[in-house]
Amino acid sequence: MLPSIEIDLASQRLFLSIGLRVLRQFPVSTARNGAGEQQGSECTPRGRHHIAARIGDGMPSNTVFKARRPTGEIWSAAFAATQPEGRDWILTRILWLAGNEPGYNQGGDLDTYSRYIYLHGTPDTVALGVPGSRGCVRMRNAHIIELFDSVAVGCPVLIR
Repeated sequence: MLPSIEIDLASQRLFLSIGLRVLRQFPVSTARNGAGEQQGSECTPRGRHHIAARIGDGMPSNTVFKARRPTGEIWSAAFAATQPEGRDWILTRILWLAGNEPGYNQGGDLDTYSRYIYLHGTPDTVALGVPGSRGCVRMRNAHIIELFDSVAVGCPVLIR
């Protein structure tokens, strides 16, 4: 049996399971704008998804990504202080989601994949357990590495 991921928006927790057995759970931060599927809403999309791409395998923790490519930079508080305020850091690994439900989170202006919704690492200074992202699911860098190493493309993801 293969693993699956469930993200509970109310508790801001991610659960990695095989069947009914929860293997691990992690605190996360989903969208500060709440749940929603609309393009441009900066909301976290709900429903059934799957991992469409795994990006960053083998990169060092705190690797900075822009447009899904490593920039060659490594995040640190000192580095961040030299950058524009409010930058939305995408670090360490990316698990890019695609919706499975046509007309809800797949297709048109409701498409999770074309909205670039990821599970990704975030600076350790960012609060987890509370909404704060622009739609993605933020995780501690050590946790996204552990999750990344546990799942494959096609892994089911439920966001509720």
